[in-house]
Amino acid sequence: MLIPFSRLYLSDANVRKTRSEEDDIQLSADIEARGLLQNLLVTKSKKRGKFAVIAGGRRLRAIEMIVARGAWAPDAEIECKLLEGSEEEAGEASLAENFQRVGMSPAEECRAFQHFIKEGSDVAAVAKRFGLTQRFVEGRLRLANLAEPIFEALAKGDVTLEIAKAYAATDQHEVQLRVFEQMRYAYNPSADAIRRMVASGSMRGNDPIALLIGEDAYVAAGGKIERDLFSEASDDRWIDIEIAHRLAAEKMEAEAQRIAAETGLAWISPVASTNSWQARSEMGVNAVRLPPTPLSEEARARIDAIDARMEEISEIIDEGEEGGDTDFGQLEAEYEELDAERSDLNNPVRELPEEWRSEAGRFLVLTTRGEMVLEADYYSEKRLSFETDENGKVTATAEEPVPGSTKRGSAAPSRPEAVAPGTEKPISARLFDELSVQRRNILSASLLTDAGLALDFAIFALADSRSYESRGTSIKGGRPSDPATGELSQSTAEGILAEAENALDTAWQEHGCAAQRFIAFRELADEAKAAWLAYAVAISLEAKKGYGSEYHPIHAVIGSMLDIDVAAMWRPTAENFFDRVSKTSCLAALTEVGGSDLAARYAASKKADLAKTCETIFAGKAIVEQDVKEAALAWLPEGMKFTIAANPADPVIPDTDEGDPVADVDDGDDGNAGGEADELLNDHQPEVACEEAAVAA
Repeated sequence: MLIPFSRLYLSDANVRKTRSEEDDIQLSADIEARGLLQNLLVTKSKKRGKFAVIAGGRRLRAIEMIVARGAWAPDAEIECKLLEGSEEEAGEASLAENFQRVGMSPAEECRAFQHFIKEGSDVAAVAKRFGLTQRFVEGRLRLANLAEPIFEALAKGDVTLEIAKAYAATDQHEVQLRVFEQMRYAYNPSADAIRRMVASGSMRGNDPIALLIGEDAYVAAGGKIERDLFSEASDDRWIDIEIAHRLAAEKMEAEAQRIAAETGLAWISPVASTNSWQARSEMGVNAVRLPPTPLSEEARARIDAIDARMEEISEIIDEGEEGGDTDFGQLEAEYEELDAERSDLNNPVRELPEEWRSEAGRFLVLTTRGEMVLEADYYSEKRLSFETDENGKVTATAEEPVPGSTKRGSAAPSRPEAVAPGTEKPISARLFDELSVQRRNILSASLLTDAGLALDFAIFALADSRSYESRGTSIKGGRPSDPATGELSQSTAEGILAEAENALDTAWQEHGCAAQRFIAFRELADEAKAAWLAYAVAISLEAKKGYGSEYHPIHAVIGSMLDIDVAAMWRPTAENFFDRVSKTSCLAALTEVGGSDLAARYAASKKADLAKTCETIFAGKAIVEQDVKEAALAWLPEGMKFTIAANPADPVIPDTDEGDPVADVDDGDDGNAGGEADELLNDHQPEVACEEAAVAA
């Protein structure tokens, strides 16, 4: 049947309570372009000549937008289906209509948009046709151009929409498929990790690995190179990084075996990187600290000669003039070479005693020029300690590693973080404190240049609050100390928080140390990090200020910004409110929603009965007038609202059975009482002004 729009309104029985302004605008544009494709489901209203919409609330709001902008007349006839039955049946029909609806999958949207583009429409026309933004349509069209196996996985639900978007970060199908093959069997792959693999799916021609294996060997093994004929070789992009890594591993493994046989060490571990930090951490090996080697007479004489020459070069550079015969560039190069030689002479590497070679190993790494070099330090699964006695003889002790732990036993002292040059003795505590502050300041200044890393670390510090291990920052998360309230009845909010906690990606928490947890945390997708941030901040909120009856004013500001519907998440009951306030307060609440007539109906009731009656009325379960019911369902005590009070510093004190606090307040007739009150109000004005400015912002 056709019903004028002006005679329709949204029924309370409509189960869909959430709404999105952006989605409603898109639907409005679609209905205006193509008309209403699905009827509204309505029932006759108690209001004469009106019809309540029990299914189709979004469509009703969209039509209201069309009418508001003048595209349709207010009395435009809307196709509706009339449903006869009780209020319970209407609610059941609304639930079924919303619950059984199945929208198009992202893959179906991609194909639909692609079809209209092939038919001659442009992106703007498709967007208008479906009431969507052009950005949304362009994103789906990009997904439609995914490599076929990835698109099929999206259509089957084997990969999520976010994962598919990560693969679409490049339009090169070869790169997409290569990363897809690498990640399709990975455990819980993240979109962020895939996006970075797609972006870094190649290496430059001047990468240490590329310099190590050489272009000829790479191409001979089937590797491909993308290059610009007018660019340098360092700008070449080596596409098949698996081939490059395989060739580098083979070359470095052969060299490691040769060195191990030559030196007699327990192992030589090749690492295709310029440092071995990650490999050392994964292997859990301990650095072998050898005592310093005494300087020989030859070394001392050479150091003296170097010092004399470096001083001579410094004087020539300081006093020399440009334009002469002196080659200052050559002098500076000589100075740098002498300085490096002097450093090597001052830090001679002591060889590991022969009897301990079978207990230790070294890491083979790459220089920035692609050369294979051994790192100077030795490492061992055992904790090897070496000391030099008075006669210069080196003695050693070995501590077996504790299974499942990388920490030393309580009887063994831990090694100092910093030692004085040429000795194993730690530097003074004062010097270490000074160095630590300066080192921290350097890190802080450098962190300013990477806001993304700083944000990740801040979220990690908040999210990792369950661990008592120091995380190197004063940022802390965790739950605040709530006032002692005993057992509270559960509301919708507690269920939402529990669901949010269960949905968090906690795989990164499996690592033992904070450093490894942070590395794993950075691998999470942005959405997962955002979820952790929201949850960590959400559970950090304090219930009230200190020990008094005061709320935090900033909570009211945040609540106002969020436009929270408290009534949808919490309703007053006899247990949580009405039994706890006076009979006068209960009747006052009834007066607010239904006037003095409603309060008068229950004025003679006993307090316990009145509390139960209030619970029924404010839950919307009582037989009352429709407008009273709506007001009762929206009613909240002042202590549960997030409105900005005239003076938010003043506590909201409910009227309790223990007495009426209003009656105990002096009316100010004793002279200066009113003046003192004015002073207190004036003291709070800056806080009010700050709060009002925040809300305005």
